[in-house]
Amino acid sequence: METLGGAEFAPDTTYLNTSTCGLLPRRTVAAVTALAEELAAGRPGGAGDFSEVTAARQSFARLTGVDESRVAVGGSVSVHVGLIASSLPTGAEVLFPEGEYASVITPFLVRGDLKLRYAPLGELAAAVRPGTALVAFSSVQSADGRIADLPAVRAAAAAHGARTLVDASQSAGWLPLDAGAWDFTVTGGFKFLLCPRGASFLTVTEDAQQTLVPIHAGTFAAEVLWGTTYGPIEELAHSARRFDEPTAFLSYHGARQSLALLEETGIDAVHAHNTRLARRFRAGLAELGHEPVPGESGIVAVPGLGHRVPELARAGITLAERAGNLRAAFHLYNSAAEVDRVLDVLSG
Repeated sequence: METLGGAEFAPDTTYLNTSTCGLLPRRTVAAVTALAEELAAGRPGGAGDFSEVTAARQSFARLTGVDESRVAVGGSVSVHVGLIASSLPTGAEVLFPEGEYASVITPFLVRGDLKLRYAPLGELAAAVRPGTALVAFSSVQSADGRIADLPAVRAAAAAHGARTLVDASQSAGWLPLDAGAWDFTVTGGFKFLLCPRGASFLTVTEDAQQTLVPIHAGTFAAEVLWGTTYGPIEELAHSARRFDEPTAFLSYHGARQSLALLEETGIDAVHAHNTRLARRFRAGLAELGHEPVPGESGIVAVPGLGHRVPELARAGITLAERAGNLRAAFHLYNSAAEVDRVLDVLSG
């Protein structure tokens, strides 16, 4: 069983830590390096090309099944979430899974005037009730790789008139995502999307766009780019671009290349590859007497084995410890031979 990445990647270790940070493809490194060298030499066109940002936006839109007019770009998930949090009225109830990633919760918490409520992930849909304003959760949990019951949560939110916010940082790039099914999605690009850190994406339905105030609107938020460089922008972009953060061009010159690679490979192919390796790993763990978190996720967590991370690192294998779990995240640059190598070390 080969990798899907081929010659695009050159890891020095058995790298099973994409949930922390994905590997950069060679083409991405080349694009970032080329821009950095131009900037060092004195680039006449400024810090970067907005056409690269547009290309990355369009690519992400195709990967997630929405029109590019619904995609805003930025640098971090927490800023996107903060924008959404700022739009809620005082006293609004926001529902989260227990143990949700901090960047999804904290922007709402610091408001100080919202009602935050929590439920077990498996009971999230049942916990939606009349008066719930927003359900905010990760499609795949960072700590243990569990996949949320997306259809159930969507149906429950619709039944009670609640909006939805999905953090797809641990799923976009390997788990097919219909971003248009949710009021908001936020995605950090530096994990399974293989982008440099500093590239992130926000999708907003046309209806939900009317609820947001573009509080960090800058030059690139104008309907006519460069139409208003000095003085106030009189006409903001009619699309979600009005919610863009100022662009980190080095990141987006690279992001265009990474997202193009994923488009060429196909998310369905990546999903089949990643989950096949994860099943192999789960079966091997069971044979060794360990009980991984069950499911069909491409991320595998083993409770109580987090302390083995340093030992695995000494053997040239990179995984992560999260909430006491040993966490392995498989992606297109991994192979069955690497799964077997991890199992061999864990066998002692």
